[in-house]
Amino acid sequence: MELKNDLLIRAAKGELTERTPVWLMRQAGRILPEYKSIRAKLSGFKELVETPELAAEVTLQPVNLLGVDAAIIFSDILVIPEAMGLSYEMIEKKGPHFPKTLKSEADIKSLHKVEGGELNYVYEAIRLVKKELKGHVPLIGFAGAPWTILCYMIEGGGSKTFSNARKFLIQESKLAHTVLSMITDSTIKYLHNQVLAGANLIQIFDSWAGILSPDQYREFSLPYIEKISKSILDVPVTVFAKGAYFALKEMSNLSCNTIGLDWNMDVNEARVLLKGKTLQGNLDPCVLYGDRDSIEIKTKKMLEKFKGHPHIANLGHGVYPDTHPDHVKIFIEAVKAFKA
Repeated sequence: MELKNDLLIRAAKGELTERTPVWLMRQAGRILPEYKSIRAKLSGFKELVETPELAAEVTLQPVNLLGVDAAIIFSDILVIPEAMGLSYEMIEKKGPHFPKTLKSEADIKSLHKVEGGELNYVYEAIRLVKKELKGHVPLIGFAGAPWTILCYMIEGGGSKTFSNARKFLIQESKLAHTVLSMITDSTIKYLHNQVLAGANLIQIFDSWAGILSPDQYREFSLPYIEKISKSILDVPVTVFAKGAYFALKEMSNLSCNTIGLDWNMDVNEARVLLKGKTLQGNLDPCVLYGDRDSIEIKTKKMLEKFKGHPHIANLGHGVYPDTHPDHVKIFIEAVKAFKA
């Protein structure tokens, strides 16, 4: 089906579009009362992720209520380890928790590569969203980068340092590469199925890129991101590696179309180092706590930095859950009013 609004896809392919396309990481849910209303009726977060009709409904909410230029499927990066045999829980106000973690070779032998069918609920949600969108805007599919997924599988949940995961890289580097390869192969299968179901663009989230040293990142993350990016031929690919400012030059060689920038990254430096890439980002999410004037001024200032370079407007991280939806709308309207 031909897209009525293809700004995001054209920008991702390196085109200077008539206006800058805009969407937000974590736009599906979190800030919207309509999402909270659905969520309150369910047993937990995972029920929402694993029920295609509900996942589709909350995916569509920001398109209809905020006016973004793309939908992103409502899911979670941790569906991959679960499909591989390591289940997780989502604890209210605390985040993910793995009752069992990877500690030894025996733990790793209990895992299996994802063949695809284990995640049919995600593909069905994508098909439902595509049917409802009727080509109005593109749909983004996504997965976590292998290093970020491995962090949770070893640490068992969120952490400020992920010291256990980092210790594993030093003490069990061979096993780490074994699991990273399994995650990578599983993710490739998963993302290919997302594209077959109708995803128009894929984003890879490396949320914990910034906790590795440059040398570790070159060994334990970039090669696996490259393998995934290189495998996706039919749709544009975006890589968002939070905190990986030290790897921007090397990321210019990735087989992806777009590099997402967090709010701490220097746009002028990125423009030089990533000449052949579309850039995405990178407004500080905290800007949306301000009043209308400050949001509009800071959004315009951010957009000016990208002028003349293919750009997709976004925040430099996911929208924070206590952000007022009206402030998100101000940001989106400011982007749309900007003369690129």
